[in-house]
Amino acid sequence: MPTSPRPIDINLHQKSKILEISFDDGNTYKLPCEYLRVYSPSAEVRGHGPGQEVLQVGKEEVNITNIEPVGNYAIKLEFDDGHNTGIYSWDTLYQLGADQEALWQDYLSKLEQAGHKRKS
Repeated sequence: MPTSPRPIDINLHQKSKILEISFDDGNTYKLPCEYLRVYSPSAEVRGHGPGQEVLQVGKEEVNITNIEPVGNYAIKLEFDDGHNTGIYSWDTLYQLGADQEALWQDYLSKLEQAGHKRKS
């Protein structure tokens, strides 16, 4: 069974609100805190099943305040809006990086459909 890419370096740039993750396959992703927050793998965001997702709004200024290792497979991110239940597996972080452009456009479309305007 092939193993998924694993992070070799994780850096939080708090000023620019970017989590930079380098993987052992050579890919490096710069993931904005807002993006990580709105795509949190927590039940609070994802719901408990398909169609139960909760659209996250007003997260433009959110930042990460703490990164905690979870075993050797994930990290738990704590955000300054109090959200701290998302456990981001290496696979989840890799997918968020690889699919960042499409997922971000999807999020912006959902915001627009719901009548929300992002503060830029």
